[in-house]
Amino acid sequence: MIPIAGSAYTYTYATLGELVAWIIGWDLILEYAFSNMSVSVGFAAHVVDLLDWLGLKISPKWLSPAYLPLGLQDLQGHDIYARGWHSGFNIPAFLIVLLLTVVLVRGIRESARTNNIMVLVKILAILIFIFAGISFIHPTNYVPFSPNGWSGVLAGGSIIFFTYIGFDSVSTASEECRNPQKDVPKGIIATLIVCTILYMGVALVLCGIVPWQTVAGDGAPVVNALKRVSLTPSGHSLHWVRLAVLLGAIVGMISSILVFQLGQARVWFAMSRDRLLPAAFSRVHPRYRTPAFATWVAGFLVAIPAGLFDVGTFAEMSNIGTLFAFVLVSIGVIVLRARQPKRYRGFRVPFGPVIPMLSVVFCGLLMMGLPTKTWLRFFVWLVVGLFVYVLYSRKRSEFYAPEA
Repeated sequence: MIPIAGSAYTYTYATLGELVAWIIGWDLILEYAFSNMSVSVGFAAHVVDLLDWLGLKISPKWLSPAYLPLGLQDLQGHDIYARGWHSGFNIPAFLIVLLLTVVLVRGIRESARTNNIMVLVKILAILIFIFAGISFIHPTNYVPFSPNGWSGVLAGGSIIFFTYIGFDSVSTASEECRNPQKDVPKGIIATLIVCTILYMGVALVLCGIVPWQTVAGDGAPVVNALKRVSLTPSGHSLHWVRLAVLLGAIVGMISSILVFQLGQARVWFAMSRDRLLPAAFSRVHPRYRTPAFATWVAGFLVAIPAGLFDVGTFAEMSNIGTLFAFVLVSIGVIVLRARQPKRYRGFRVPFGPVIPMLSVVFCGLLMMGLPTKTWLRFFVWLVVGLFVYVLYSRKRSEFYAPEA
């Protein structure tokens, strides 16, 4: 309905006003940055597994984050690094972000073609894992089926929610779609159905082949679970399956980083075009026609912390930002339906306000499952954003800036 770059920021700008739009735009910066940091760290963990499969030994000092809240252990549970800081840097996580930043600066068509190929490889790897792992499931690993009760289910849903940012990031590039009013909703709904089925399949097989405790806090849980099983007398056949899943996971995470970085730069581009951020962020490259400055800044903003921190730290911050954004988008659907009921809609949310209200309620419940420290960090981030808005953005915006 509003086929303009910026995703939730643009929707709230059109429905709830500039101040709320600023809050959600500032929140989206947090959401995309932390989700990509998390995926980048996961990518590095899979690179470590690939090197292990190939028999190459490289010092973990340059393959793991500098800060490890749970430490770093080998498969036997022996400490490689104790909890806290160590003198190292996650080089694979840093390099992959900068490499994909170059791809994104080159242009949306090249990025889209590259991403399509990577998505197909990723889906193939997921299916290989599901079908190869079914025969190694131990039903006793499902007992108890919900070991941490409903509070554990709520916390688990909250922690994993950042994986759904991909659906939101699709809409950030709607301005570059051929028929966004129909293509974007169809693409989001179709991928939502497929991905949910695949998520469930992976979770069931993963928790069936190894005890769930063994994958807690693991940056590469699927391939490490395959490694554990492949070392058993009956699991030798999984040695090559592990390689296929490793390669597919690496390719899949590259595609995720690519999409998330594209989405982040487009949000900054939209906010800059509305004069809420410096004009440099909406400057388009003369040759490639992409927001090159915004893309480079987003790249370094993600790459450097990805080399320093662990996956859990990033995921929690990304989740609260994502859920908050979804709450405001859902409210915006209700507001726009009431204010402009006769406006043309290429796609219409069914069942009136019921689905948006359920979205608000469920996102709120998931936010309640996040740790208190995450709420505090999120609150501090929003307060900082409000100061930036009052002292800088509000004075420059199209509604408040004095006429020349």
